[in-house]
Amino acid sequence: MDKNDSYNTIEKTASTEFKDRGSRFIAYAFPIQSVADFKTKLEEIRKEHPKATHHCFAYRLGTDGNNFRVNDDGEPSGTAGRPILGQIDSKNLTDVLVIVVRYFGGTLLGVPGLINAYKSSTALVLQLTPVISKAIEVSYRIQFDYTQMNDVMTLLKKNNCSIYRQDIQLFCVIEVGVPKAKLEEMIFKLKELKGVEISSISA
Repeated sequence: MDKNDSYNTIEKTASTEFKDRGSRFIAYAFPIQSVADFKTKLEEIRKEHPKATHHCFAYRLGTDGNNFRVNDDGEPSGTAGRPILGQIDSKNLTDVLVIVVRYFGGTLLGVPGLINAYKSSTALVLQLTPVISKAIEVSYRIQFDYTQMNDVMTLLKKNNCSIYRQDIQLFCVIEVGVPKAKLEEMIFKLKELKGVEISSISA
């Protein structure tokens, strides 16, 4: 699959622990789909570790690479969120959130020590969860008569399309994600079916 037609993300949640001079760094990696997902996960981790000194994080969302956020949560500026994001980016991942919870151990680590601790704990947790490649999808709405259900569904299945929403009645409406790599072929085939209407859904 061409790099422009796919992206890398993680399949499942993972966690690990890293220790440095008494401080404990517990790293969590999550696959996420939205900012709302991120907020939910951060809330869960804060509830799970209410006595932790810091809850630092970074995430990257979407396939254009522009949607990201870093947070040092009270650590010296640039010592936590940036190193976490750096590890996500070094693996070329998106739709990924990493939260690193720190329990202070009494010894100051200094800026280089903190950067190393957050970088290392993120690297460790990302090694634990399999990286998967997913097709970049373009959203379309397909409208058709119930009698054409078989033809449309066969095409969707054959081209690995994701079905987001379907309203199946005498007249059917389906919202799907078409893999970018299969887009031209898919639209051509759908247009060959009489009475099938397709329209692009802008993101």
